[in-house]
Amino acid sequence: MIDKKKAKQDPKKQWTKFIVVLLLYLLFLYWVKSWWGLLVVPFIYDIYITKKIKWQWWKEEEGPVKWVMSWVDALVFALVAVYFINLFFFQNYVIPSSSLEKSLLTGDYLFVSKVSYGPRIPETPLTMPLTQHTLPVVECKSYIEWPHWDYRRVTGLGKVELNDIVVFNYPSGDTLCSAPQYQAMDFYRTCYDLGYRIYPQHPDPDSLDDITRRKFYETIYQAGRQYIVNNQVEFGEIITRPADRRENYVKRCVGLPGQTLQIKNRIVYLDGKPNKEPDNVQYTYHVKFKQNIPDNLMQELGISMEDLMSLNQLGYMPLTKHAVDVIGARKDLVESITLNTDADEWDIYPLNGNKHWTRDNYGPVWIPKKGTTLKLTLDNLPVYERPIRAYEGNKLEVRDGKIYINDKETKEYTFKMNYYWMQGDNRHNSADSRYWGFVPEDHIVGKPIFIWWSSDPDRHGLSGIRWSRLFRFVDNIK
Repeated sequence: MIDKKKAKQDPKKQWTKFIVVLLLYLLFLYWVKSWWGLLVVPFIYDIYITKKIKWQWWKEEEGPVKWVMSWVDALVFALVAVYFINLFFFQNYVIPSSSLEKSLLTGDYLFVSKVSYGPRIPETPLTMPLTQHTLPVVECKSYIEWPHWDYRRVTGLGKVELNDIVVFNYPSGDTLCSAPQYQAMDFYRTCYDLGYRIYPQHPDPDSLDDITRRKFYETIYQAGRQYIVNNQVEFGEIITRPADRRENYVKRCVGLPGQTLQIKNRIVYLDGKPNKEPDNVQYTYHVKFKQNIPDNLMQELGISMEDLMSLNQLGYMPLTKHAVDVIGARKDLVESITLNTDADEWDIYPLNGNKHWTRDNYGPVWIPKKGTTLKLTLDNLPVYERPIRAYEGNKLEVRDGKIYINDKETKEYTFKMNYYWMQGDNRHNSADSRYWGFVPEDHIVGKPIFIWWSSDPDRHGLSGIRWSRLFRFVDNIK
């Protein structure tokens, strides 16, 4: 029966199919610059020409074996196709929080292009499709750490531009506590918070010289880390994740490699010039309402239940300039509205820098650029220590006030990668580069192209669908 089917197949058509598939496959290998894939060519040849291997042997079987294997075949093909498409071309992403509001809203589903900036060759290639780092239900790793490949990015259609909205892996997600309730928390911030809490009568860092201050911060961090080690029942084990398996974040790029960034009175300056704020940028305001805000006005201004909850719990809520103007004009509705200028310098990156920067007045800080050499001092080392040590894999130590990289004394460092500065448009309600620093180029995932679905978490059914946002291009959101 099989031989008859083979006989019916037109050899010219089979050769045509083989040549077309082979050319497409070779173009793909040329694109990704990985010629190990040539090992697959003999198998492609066999599928179309020689047919020596029984790729679908189960079709000759009878009964349940044929039925089960047909489903297994379809499932495996679907998983491989999804894995391949998500890896090199695009993936879907949902906005889980309000950090980019009111540009992107909680409940927006994004079509994220990998080819816009060039897809990454996976560092951890053996992973379950449709998962990031954890298998649902069983709560275990969805990937195998071996083999582990070095970072390499395929040529894309362009590069990250200023004010692009970008999806990337969370840089501070490299180390975390394994207990579920702590996995989303910034491990380093947790260590410092615990260290300050248990370290007796710690001095004012301003009163210390550079060397003593650095030792003090190292002591604080190690005290917090040791507390976690000693309390694994609560925190779990300290674990690490490779760059491509860390949580996905989405923010706006407000600083490019080689630029000097400074925030003055909430405005971002690049090389001394103000960068245009997003049209729907938000800040938090202390608001005293005389009465409940009407639902139709909430919908008009994009005010969510999360915003009102923030007002009730914290005493302030995020608003756009337009919303401030509209609400401020309603004397029947509002008693007072004032900008929230609270400073939060102790939570600001670098946590061991004592720079007295805040979310609204930050820097100046130079953003590392590939191939550029920076003079290192004990003053600027806290800002660049993490890129040098964690992202570029160097051993960094300070001995007797001198900086050693890979056991060699140095006063400068040449960066191996480009870095970016990412911030949310909801400026007072966004965990971003002001809190955990630079985003390395090997963490860049892709560029959102359009919103293919949007649902309001405060409303259900058809009324919860944001029809006006469906298939809206993200580039049009400035």
